[in-house]
Formats: sequence, structure tokens, C-alpha cells
Amino acid sequence: MEKTVLVLFLIFAMSCFGASKHAEIRGQGSFHFLVGLPQGEFHDNVDNAGFGIGGGIGVIPNQFFSLGTAFGFMTYGSETRREPFSYTIPDVTVEVKRSNNFLFGHIYAQVLGDMNIVKPYIEGRFGFNYLWTETRISDIDGDDEDIASSTNFDDFALSYGGGGGVLIKVWQEAKSARSRTSDGVGAVYIDLKVIYTKGGEAEYLKEGSMEIIDNQVVYYPDESHTDLLGINIGVEVEF
Repeated sequence: MEKTVLVLFLIFAMSCFGASKHAEIRGQGSFHFLVGLPQGEFHDNVDNAGFGIGGGIGVIPNQFFSLGTAFGFMTYGSETRREPFSYTIPDVTVEVKRSNNFLFGHIYAQVLGDMNIVKPYIEGRFGFNYLWTETRISDIDGDDEDIASSTNFDDFALSYGGGGGVLIKVWQEAKSARSRTSDGVGAVYIDLKVIYTKGGEAEYLKEGSMEIIDNQVVYYPDESHTDLLGINIGVEVEF
């Protein structure tokens, strides 16, 4: 299924570039605050939302299409405790932070409507999900810098999906200025969108999935598809 989606995505992307033969190609960059809501089997195991940041960079072959790459990072659970630095130095205490994290990377294609101030769009994506749990220790009396860290558990899965959103223009460079400074910022938009991605099967940890028994770490991983509903609120810049 993933291969079929990728082939269709590439055909669509090539058609976008073909339609742009005589158009001025512009660039775009974006930054978003992300809320990730696990779906399906993933939600059965992880019932709390993830929060993080993301962004993207791409090209606009013409006013109706854009192509690019998107990425995002979220934490969907964390635990903090204080422990002695070691059994031989019990009088020094450190802070132990364990986080469950979700990273995605996608190539995307958008079909846009152009209503001047408002641009609604639909978007398709194909890429991957990477889930990992990491433990860090830091000085509780200092500047919170990490002393050491370790990745406890990780896994990788392909993902694909799509959704839609709206760009709301908040600033545009004057046409006369644009002609003189074509490498500058052309327009700034508020970007609001919702994306649903179907994620392949992966093993991952959640809060309470690790125990330390007799000085040994014991893992209790869950395994499921990693479907996610992503809510994106951010800014997009055309240049």
C-alpha cells in the first residue's frame, strides 16, 4: 500500500512541475506549533496528546501548487524523578528526565485555491515516523545542562496521509518593491491545518513502560500502527 501511495504521489508531483513551465517558481518556509492526537490502535495504548514544533520548506511552481518537505517533533509523555548520582556518591543528587518522543519527516504536495487574502488548500504526504524514549540526567542546582543521556528504545515506520488547511495573508510586499528585491520576503501568512497520517507498525514505550528491578532496566513495549491526527498552527513565508 505504501509503495502505491508513493508512486501516485510522485506522479502528482511531476504533473505539478509540468504545469509550471512558464511560471515563476517561488520558495516557501513555515514554522508550526504542533498538537498530535494518537488515533486507532495507537490511541488505545497512548491516550495523551503530543506537543511540539515543526516546519517545512518547499517550492511554489505556480499559484495553485506547492511541493516540499515537512518535519516535526513532539513529546507525548515524560517522567521526572531525583536520584543519587551513584551508589558510591549518594550525597550528590541529580534530576532524571525520561521522555517519549515522536518525530516525522514527509514530502508533501499541496493544491491551493487563490482568493487573494485567503488560500484554502488540500495536502498529501508520504514519509516516516520515528518513535524513541530517551533518559537524561542533569544537575538540579545548576543551569539544568545535561550531564548524560541515553536512548532507551526506538523504532521506525513508514507513514502517509493528508488533510487540508487555510493560509491567511497578513502581509505582502508591494509589487514595485518585489521587482527590485526579488530575493526578499514576498508574503507572510498565518497557516492553520489538520493532517491525518496512517503510520505503519512500530514498537514504542509510554509512561510506565520501564521499570528498574534489581539495578536492571526492564521494558514493556507496546506495538501497533502509529496513526496520528496533527493540528498545526503557525506561520508561512513566501520568498
